[in-house]
Amino acid sequence: MNATKYIFVTGGVTSSLGKGIISASLAKLLQSRGYTVTIQKLDPYINVDPGTLNPYEHGECYVTVDGAETDLDLGHYERFLGVHTTQANNVTTGRIYQSVINKERRGDYLGKTVQVIPHITDEIKRRIKLLGTAHKFDVVITEIGGTVGDIESLPYVEAVRQLRWELGPANSLVIHLTLVPYLAASGELKTKPTQHSVKALLENGVQPDILVLRTEKTLTEDLRKKVALFCNVDNHSVIESIDVPTIYEVPLSMQREKLDVTVLRKLQLEIGEAPKLNEWKEFLKKLHNPKHEVKIALVGKYVELPDAYKSIVESFVHAGAKNECKVYLDTIHSETINEQTVAEKLKDYQGILVAPGFGERGIEGKILAARYARENKIPYLGICLGMQVAVIEFARNVLGFTNAHSTEMSHASPYPVIDLMEQQKGVTEKGGTMRLGAYPCALKEKTNAFAAYGKPNISERHRHRYEFNNDYLCDFEKAGMIAAGTNPETSLVEIVEIPSHPWFVGVQFHPEYSSTVINPHPLFVAFVKAAMKQKPV
Repeated sequence: MNATKYIFVTGGVTSSLGKGIISASLAKLLQSRGYTVTIQKLDPYINVDPGTLNPYEHGECYVTVDGAETDLDLGHYERFLGVHTTQANNVTTGRIYQSVINKERRGDYLGKTVQVIPHITDEIKRRIKLLGTAHKFDVVITEIGGTVGDIESLPYVEAVRQLRWELGPANSLVIHLTLVPYLAASGELKTKPTQHSVKALLENGVQPDILVLRTEKTLTEDLRKKVALFCNVDNHSVIESIDVPTIYEVPLSMQREKLDVTVLRKLQLEIGEAPKLNEWKEFLKKLHNPKHEVKIALVGKYVELPDAYKSIVESFVHAGAKNECKVYLDTIHSETINEQTVAEKLKDYQGILVAPGFGERGIEGKILAARYARENKIPYLGICLGMQVAVIEFARNVLGFTNAHSTEMSHASPYPVIDLMEQQKGVTEKGGTMRLGAYPCALKEKTNAFAAYGKPNISERHRHRYEFNNDYLCDFEKAGMIAAGTNPETSLVEIVEIPSHPWFVGVQFHPEYSSTVINPHPLFVAFVKAAMKQKPV
């Protein structure tokens, strides 16, 4: 095949319909047929990236192997495809405008008036096509954030209109995802919102090729024909996306609807044999038929928004299925944990995970959760700040280092067991100042980490500024908390463990970013397995 094919996924009626899941599901089906596929997310907000966004604003900030702070949808792309994404897979309006303004300041436009059309749209088109040509993918799926009709999305829709004309009909197509609401009072599914959404898209010069309709109820054949007639698409291009128990059912649902076949026909690509997806189906079989169950507490400070810990939640789904175990994951706000409440809140759990985060709010509750897990021999997994609070707690209550802390929260601590990375001292801007992306780690043999990974050298993704202070490493190891993994180039501590504890592991990196359906992350698998052996206190 000579040219890369481009698929654009837009949304209408309402947000949060699942464009990312539909994109990832289609990509999985095409990948299973032998095509090389990647997915790109175009975000209409003006932030350069989500790195400085509060999780309450936009959910989890996902980090790629090359260190890009990106939209959480890229996590879905990787979990479904098992293929790494990069900086090029997430583009924001802020990054587009920043690039154009930089070119204008350099004089690249030779004194011309810089405008949304053609300069902004040209930059958007360049970013879209660059992903396909640079990496030679067969298919690039581009998901456009927001909904049709949003002012901030208009330049992206216009760029799609121009690209459709430039690429030609056989090299691109548009999939439009909308909602068909069910009105209980009248007992009817209503297509009018979809019609209006497509009309808004047509007003911007874009005719969708395929409509994917989110629905609670099965669509009748008459309803599909009605939508096709009023929205100018073929009958077989109206695809039902009915609610399913888990997002991992969506690829099979889309396969039953022949979404992949319709796409391949329209792009004039060979259809070939239907994807078997045996490993995927085996995962779903285990997910739906667990033989065991555990209760695990996720202690964090953004628990009001489930998407704030999206990758962690999905990692437990993967690890639970691997262990044929149903993981009941309860989120507990760290600000509600104090000396009086800690035992009552955590006594019913067979595992405790302390989540990542930044800042002082809720930190003492996390420290108490780590202490409770350590003293009561409850399996513990601390991620990033969760590792750091375990270190602080051990310093205070085992080493006797009163007021030990991280310099992130307490510059005046007499025992700064967690300290700022040396190269970051003096940096004042928050954006782009952290250790980001994948770094190597050498594991110590006869540790839980080594047993989980089954190999001496690993690479994991980071997103943090502060580190274990190696000035105190000898004190910790003498008292029973060891460095189970270190960076071989810098000697920075990446993993801490307590060998006398059944399973107590803290990691400076983010293992949740690397867990996929087919390859669950080994630390989560080991943590769930340890929790299965634990009886609640």
